[in-house]
Amino acid sequence: MKKYTNTGSKDTRSGFGAGMTELGQKNENVVALCADLIGSLKFDDFKKNHPERFFQIGIAEANMIGIAAGLTIGGKIPFTGTFANFSTGRVYDQIRQSVAYSDKNVKICASHAGLTLGEDGATHQILEDIGLMKMLPGMTVINTCDYNQTKAATIALADHHGPAYLRFGRPVVPNFMPADEPFVIGKAILLNEGTDVTIVATGHLVWEALIAAEALEAKGISAEVINIHTIKPLDEEAILKSVTKTKCVVTAEEHNILGGLGESVSRVLALNTPAPQEFVAVNDSFGESGTPEQLMEKYQLNHQAIEAAVERVLARK
Repeated sequence: MKKYTNTGSKDTRSGFGAGMTELGQKNENVVALCADLIGSLKFDDFKKNHPERFFQIGIAEANMIGIAAGLTIGGKIPFTGTFANFSTGRVYDQIRQSVAYSDKNVKICASHAGLTLGEDGATHQILEDIGLMKMLPGMTVINTCDYNQTKAATIALADHHGPAYLRFGRPVVPNFMPADEPFVIGKAILLNEGTDVTIVATGHLVWEALIAAEALEAKGISAEVINIHTIKPLDEEAILKSVTKTKCVVTAEEHNILGGLGESVSRVLALNTPAPQEFVAVNDSFGESGTPEQLMEKYQLNHQAIEAAVERVLARK
C-alpha cells in the first residue's frame, strides 16, 4: 500500500469552496444558498463569479431549505450552506418533509461540524447530525476527511441525484488524500492493509487512524485502515471483507457514540459476521468550549485513543 503523507494542512471547508468554484464554472444548473455565512462557508468565489446563481437568505435556515427544495422543481441543483448545527438540528422538520420525504435533489452542506468547531461551545458543536440525517429515507450522508476529499465530494454530489448531506469542518487539518483520487459515493477507500485489526474511520479521525496504524506497526500489530467517507449508503462489502480477515474492528468518528458510523458498522457485523468492536467517539455527552486540539484530547478522539481501543479489542478476539 502507498504511504499517505500530509502535503500541507488545510481546512476542509475551503475544499468545499473550491469544489463550488469548479461546479459554478462547469454546471450552470448549480445554485448556492447561504444563511449569512458566506466567508465561513467559502462561498466568496461562487458569489463573485455567478451572482445570478447565488442567494443570500440571511439567518433564516428553515426558509433556505424550503427555497432550495422549490428550486429543484425547475431543474436547479441547490447547494445550501451554513454551520452543521443550523443545517440539521435547527431545520430538521423542513429537511424531513420538504427534502427527504419529497425526494428533492437538495445538497445540504454543513461546515463547523463536531467538537472541532472549538470555542463556540456545545450550543454550536453538533455531535448527532450524522444520526439525524442517516435515519431519513433516501438521504445520502457524506463525511470527508481532508481538503482534497471535500472538494471531490462536492463536485461528485452535483452528478448524484437525490437528497444528500455533506459534513465538513472548521479547523486546519492534514491534507493527505491525492488530489486525483476518484470520489465514488458509497465506496470506501482502503488506506492501509493489515491482518490483526480493522480500523474504520471517518472525517478528521481518518488521519488519526493512519498515525495509530503506524504506531501499532512498531508494536508488531498489523492494522487495516479504511476511510469511510460515505456513512450512507455504507460500503458493507469493504467492511465485511476486512473484518472477516482480521476478526475485530475499531470505529473512529468525531460524533456521538450513539447513532453514528460505529452503530452502522455494528449493524452490518451483527447481521453478517459478528466480531468484537470498540468505539472511538464522544461518549453520549455534549461538548464544551476549547481549542480543537484541547477538545479532541479531552474527549479522546485522537490516535492515542485509537491505539488504546485496538489493544482492548485485540484482547477480546
